[in-house]
Amino acid sequence: MTNSFVVYIDESGDEGFQFEKGSPKWFVLAAAITEKDIDLETVKLIDDVRQKLGRVPNDTEPLHFRKLKHEQRLPLVHQIALARVKTVVVLIHKPSISSPEVFQQQRNQLYFYTARLLLERVSWYCRDHKTIHTKGDGSAEIIFSNRGGMKYDEFRIYLESLKMKAETADILIDWNVIKAEQITAFAAKRMGLQIADAIASSFFYAVQVNQYGFNEDRYLRMLQPIVYNHKGRYNGYGLKFWPRECETILRTESHLGWLKEVYRFEEM
Repeated sequence: MTNSFVVYIDESGDEGFQFEKGSPKWFVLAAAITEKDIDLETVKLIDDVRQKLGRVPNDTEPLHFRKLKHEQRLPLVHQIALARVKTVVVLIHKPSISSPEVFQQQRNQLYFYTARLLLERVSWYCRDHKTIHTKGDGSAEIIFSNRGGMKYDEFRIYLESLKMKAETADILIDWNVIKAEQITAFAAKRMGLQIADAIASSFFYAVQVNQYGFNEDRYLRMLQPIVYNHKGRYNGYGLKFWPRECETILRTESHLGWLKEVYRFEEM
């Protein structure tokens, strides 16, 4: 049998820890999840947005969220919020990591760990939303946005190592959903990856204060209908903040007030 779900993954921010030289405090990884049998019709929303923005039909330049003006981002986010798609977002507050050197010893280590947290939650969503009407075997095809310098064979090996020690470690991936051999990477021109890029960037702009002291939370307010939740709880499901030490910031920083207002973060 074939897979039941298609998952597109992209990032916003970076893994750097040189904050005094401009590294952002946040690193965000987001997944856009669709059912395979409606995947193509779902991701075609990108074509509809391109038309609204007046892009010429033969223009193959992807809709990079960062390159769009605010007024151009709004119709894109609006269309995503109406789509038959669900999202999971992991947000890493790098200054709160107690031992950053652990993630600096080898390239992509923070990305790997963030992807692990993301795939855990993706697997829960797919497992719990497979019904008798869902086609396929319940597994997910995982499509990453290809990042320079990353070897995805190494990530597959990392996943297999997690699977081997899953019974003795706190690894919560449902391995019936996530299979290393179903992981691929493509250029950002894939429409599904453009959706994941818009979601990741929307949440990045909401947590990362810019050089003028402001953040932008309108996009994620619009995206609330598609964020995975379990019985109304977003924290730990559709939204995962890490490490635990950043909880004080989530409770006290005024620019993060949308957490309580929109995503019911009364209980951390």
